[in-house]
Amino acid sequence: MITQDSIEALKARLDIVDIVGSYIELKRAGSSFKAPCPFHDEKSPSFVVNPTRQSYHCFGCGAHGDSIKFVMEYEKLNYPEAIEKLAASTNFTLHYTDDTKQKKRSNLLETLNDWYQKLLEQNKTAMDYLHERGIYASSIERFGIGYAPTSPETLRFLEQRKLPTTEALEQGAIGRGDDGRLFARFIERITFPIHSTSGAIVGFGGRTITGHQAKYVNSPQSAIFNKSRLLYAYHLAREAIYRRREIIVTEGYLDVVMLHQAGFTHAVATLGTALTAEHLPLLRKGEPKIFLAYDGDKAGRAAAFKASKLLSMSGFDGGVVLFEGGLDPADMIKNGQIEALNALLHRPIPFIEFVISEMISAYDLQDPKAKETALHENIAFLKTLSPLLQEEYRPFVASKLGISPSLIHIGHKKNTTAQSINFSHHDIWELSFIKTILERPQLLNSLLNYIDVSLLQYHGNEFEAALQGRSDDPRLSALMMDDRIRAFEGDEGLKQELITFLVAHYNRELKKVTTQNTVSFDQKSYLIRQYRDKIERLKRGELVPLS
Repeated sequence: MITQDSIEALKARLDIVDIVGSYIELKRAGSSFKAPCPFHDEKSPSFVVNPTRQSYHCFGCGAHGDSIKFVMEYEKLNYPEAIEKLAASTNFTLHYTDDTKQKKRSNLLETLNDWYQKLLEQNKTAMDYLHERGIYASSIERFGIGYAPTSPETLRFLEQRKLPTTEALEQGAIGRGDDGRLFARFIERITFPIHSTSGAIVGFGGRTITGHQAKYVNSPQSAIFNKSRLLYAYHLAREAIYRRREIIVTEGYLDVVMLHQAGFTHAVATLGTALTAEHLPLLRKGEPKIFLAYDGDKAGRAAAFKASKLLSMSGFDGGVVLFEGGLDPADMIKNGQIEALNALLHRPIPFIEFVISEMISAYDLQDPKAKETALHENIAFLKTLSPLLQEEYRPFVASKLGISPSLIHIGHKKNTTAQSINFSHHDIWELSFIKTILERPQLLNSLLNYIDVSLLQYHGNEFEAALQGRSDDPRLSALMMDDRIRAFEGDEGLKQELITFLVAHYNRELKKVTTQNTVSFDQKSYLIRQYRDKIERLKRGELVPLS
């Protein structure tokens, strides 16, 4: 049995807003937070989370309790299972009355990080690199930056400290090769500990200083580490985010360290991955404005476009700041350009304007057919926004295209019940795909390797709701009750449908590239080769990853 002292210590560490907010999106309502109840169908939010009392209560169905009770009800777990899951997610060590039946959880990652920090102090090359980047000793200490040595040294350290191999494997500190041999995940790298929102270390990011092929690596996915739900340094930035109602999202660990060092303590970073729908509940906390601080190169603009589309469709406020000329926030701070950086961060391009401008810039507007394609793409995007925003941005799209706003027909529907909608072929495919996800949610993680919300032209909002598990969303409820929309049958049937859809998508992208006038000949040639290769592989029956 888990000791009562252990349970009470865990409870003291939990924040109900963090726990519930990792499952459902919460919106601030005075000193509390509200959401549609996850335990019964409702349209108006009646589920309230009170951070002062560390409890939740639904005024609709009467569900109530603390963090442990919520996880029990939501995950369908018993009391000990819920406690163990929460302990794992916060890297908390539970104690048991009978250690022969249940083993204690070690502080493996914390112990490893302490060792990495001591090794950094002894490694001149790593310290010189950090100092050259402008990082102060105080920042090294605050962020717990360390250094991982060779693989044999790490394995020897774990053995000497008698740290359990099973946990080291489960938590991604080490791996096992095809030959069965153990190896360290982080070898000759500067390490950046990654924390959960509660502050527990759940993984590492590592930067090579000895020329390894991958410049950055992260811990692998595990029971406690999901890079699509975590943001680097969020535990340090949370107080400033809630106070300022702003959050700066960057692409790199060093950008975050330098931004905090310069006083921008509301900065975080994604963990080597694009911003995804799984990040939204965390970004929604405190209802901050989101500022994307990305590189102005081709890859940075593409990432900013994808993230801006996701955020604008999800109702977030904020904008994009692009750093041109090869500079990034860390470089500007090192060069003493803090005032210029501050000015940049206070002049972001609003998400919707950025998305529209980027979509239109991809086309040669001197070509009438290309202009028409750009118009249709922008109309599809506007349809994902609220009616008010659609009307507000119609003139903006028209001015960018050089056409009359009267040519932009969005087509508001007075009655949106399932029975009143006349679906097109494309509507039906997208809705069938969404219905498949709703009926077979276990497929979601694998499907997101090949398709995301940016690929859907008509029903991105519904797809977003499905990704976030908002089963009580009226659009999803209508979809599930509509017999005209059928889920794709069987794994093979779904694969063939997905291949057909992706071939059409990449053909559109291929045609779009041929009309672009904003990229060099070499870039255009590269993109054409990439899209043709993907189309050929798809036609051979192979699903092609997004990246």
